[in-house]
Amino acid sequence: MRQPTIRDVAERAGVSKSLVSLVLRGSGQVRPEKRDAVLRAVRELGYRPNAAARTLSERRSRTVGVLLHDLRNPWFVELLDGLNCLLHTAGLHMLLSDARLGRRAGHDLAEPFLDLGVDGLVVVGTLPDPAGLARVAERLPVVVAGAREPVLPGVDVVAGDDEQGARLAVEHLIGLGHRRIAHVGGHGAVGELRRNGYASALAAHGLEQLVERGDLTEEGGYRATVRLLSRPDRPTAVFAVNDMTAVGVLTAAAELGLNVPRDVSVAGYDNTSISRLRHVWLTTADNAGHEVGRRAARCLLERFEGQAGAGRIQLTAPHLEVRGTTGRCPATAGEDVRDRPRNGPKLTD
Repeated sequence: MRQPTIRDVAERAGVSKSLVSLVLRGSGQVRPEKRDAVLRAVRELGYRPNAAARTLSERRSRTVGVLLHDLRNPWFVELLDGLNCLLHTAGLHMLLSDARLGRRAGHDLAEPFLDLGVDGLVVVGTLPDPAGLARVAERLPVVVAGAREPVLPGVDVVAGDDEQGARLAVEHLIGLGHRRIAHVGGHGAVGELRRNGYASALAAHGLEQLVERGDLTEEGGYRATVRLLSRPDRPTAVFAVNDMTAVGVLTAAAELGLNVPRDVSVAGYDNTSISRLRHVWLTTADNAGHEVGRRAARCLLERFEGQAGAGRIQLTAPHLEVRGTTGRCPATAGEDVRDRPRNGPKLTD
């Protein structure tokens, strides 16, 4: 049976072959109704582009390298889904690499992608080597997604508005009557921006900061929260830098004999799949991970078409998902946690 061609798709959709090519490349210059007609024809005919032929004719590999800061971060799953959705529509394939493993081995993180001849590179998360990335950007299109490092020449940055998201979470806690609101922070530019949002919300209401440093992990959140909730003037609410940290906060509160949200409210950040588990049901700031991924893909496709110039920053608007871990400030907020019966948490070095 003869395989359908791009000419067949064009005839079925009632458009030209060049317009079909634009749709398959993910061009933003095609009207929505034309794009829908082409994609419908592709599905009906079962059309699959000949990758080898396209590589030779276009001198492109039709692949995009994705350098992931840390494969263990669940928020990146949402981002990758949005990224792949648009790249796949444009006939592009992702090649994924975990930067954490490469850093441990002391490897040049981007070099393998250059060797494979990828058409572009998306860096997801904190930049491993800004100077090295600038050199890569001189050779192929580069987009940074989900991080807020300094903009490099010719490199687009797409991320959530971390300061605004943190303010939303803290304002929510203040609106519930909380006045002693702690923050378990993180490192890097994102951690700093979320702390700034926390601080600005408190300052607007004349409230004092109470910050414990974390490391963006569940264990880091657990340890920081044990210190916070063992204070004589323990906070009545905790805003965690991300959802993984918030899970550690919830564990520490439970081991200290505190009920969430009756005794202490907890808010996280990122709205990952973990936060939506029924036994967690975490109030959290949604950082629009899927939309960040889609916009990053769009930036890359625009660079393929020569439409983009200097590096740009695009921020998605966060919103707050209110669930079961936040509630009104307890009347017994001043009660010393040491007066409560509990099984003490066990810290290990």
